[in-house]
Amino acid sequence: MISEVDALAQKVWDYHHLNHRMEKSDAILVLGSHDLRVAERGAQLFLEHWAPLLIFSGGLGNLTREVWDRPEADRFAEIAVGMGVPQDKILIENRSTNTGENIRFTKTFLANLHLNPQKFILVQKPYMERRTFATFRKVWPEKEALVTSPQISFEDYPTREISKREVINIMVGDLQRIRLYPAKGFQIAQEIPPDIWAAGEKLIELGYTQNLIKD
Repeated sequence: MISEVDALAQKVWDYHHLNHRMEKSDAILVLGSHDLRVAERGAQLFLEHWAPLLIFSGGLGNLTREVWDRPEADRFAEIAVGMGVPQDKILIENRSTNTGENIRFTKTFLANLHLNPQKFILVQKPYMERRTFATFRKVWPEKEALVTSPQISFEDYPTREISKREVINIMVGDLQRIRLYPAKGFQIAQEIPPDIWAAGEKLIELGYTQNLIKD
């Protein structure tokens, strides 16, 4: 029988997914993280010809600076090359440390290269689809974007390196950010249905507080 925590977490997990259908685009922008499967998803989309350019963005963020000695974007690009993506079709922005910087620094990086993609496929962890899209729409509203992630269920997502508890903690923290960040100017506002917010609050009561914003 499914546990209470798993049932609550599944609701929040589903909310974070936008379920966008892929469309031909100008560039694939892969946002760095501690999950190498995100790099694989970006490379897969490139190899399936959804866009002719693959961009990796990410330095060392909260989840990687203590465990990795190389920027996220560099590691992600290495995976893509290993999967068959030509090196000359990859761009690397390896200074950003959070989602907002991923978008802002990539925007500046492309402008400096005189590149002007109009439509992006954003690739991020499954439980960060919604916040990634909301951040992009705030920072770069003149561009089109859709978002995707590794095609993995909540049940199958945890690994030896990324525990279920860590995933739930991050999901709850992101739910809080979706509510609070629009007022800070970090992302566009999005509706959070009452049952989703209640699920997040219950998970907080059950101790999933590690990634909440500290006052």
